[in-house]
Amino acid sequence: MRKSERQDHSKKTATIRRLVRLVAFPSAVVLAYAFLCLLSPANGLKALKATCHVCRQIAPALCIAFAVMVILNVLVKPTHVKRLLGKATKARGVVLSTAGGILSMGPIYAWYPLLKELRAKGASDFHIANFLCCRAVKPPLLPFVVAYFGWFFTIVLTVLMVASSLLVASIVNHANRNPGD
Repeated sequence: MRKSERQDHSKKTATIRRLVRLVAFPSAVVLAYAFLCLLSPANGLKALKATCHVCRQIAPALCIAFAVMVILNVLVKPTHVKRLLGKATKARGVVLSTAGGILSMGPIYAWYPLLKELRAKGASDFHIANFLCCRAVKPPLLPFVVAYFGWFFTIVLTVLMVASSLLVASIVNHANRNPGD
């Protein structure tokens, strides 16, 4: 087999793998629902209604996330992301990813596509991991923590959560480093 034939074969194989990944999970879900509906139509319909309910609940968050991604694609260039959240950023990037994680609201799954997009544009793994870990600090809930546990506990807990976020982000960054870095 010649080199060009091997490359064509490799491209075809990659395309087939991509197609299988794209279709496999939805097909398995459809088959599972079909099988459930055959075994127990009442339970199958109940499960389908529950799934539709969950989809209706998450649809607004996903639409907002995709809208933000479109806006980011239009307005934010990879050089901006690298300058603000790239590997070379120092304290400014840490403060930005920490504050972003703490102030971010809504369900976590709505943030994943956006963070993936930022990563593709040059945001470091450290800043992505730090953002995700800092989401554990919830400013709207801090008054409740103070009311139940006191100021000292709340301050120590919050400081340790941010510090552990930085530690986890460092570990994630180190673990995902390419050997050539």
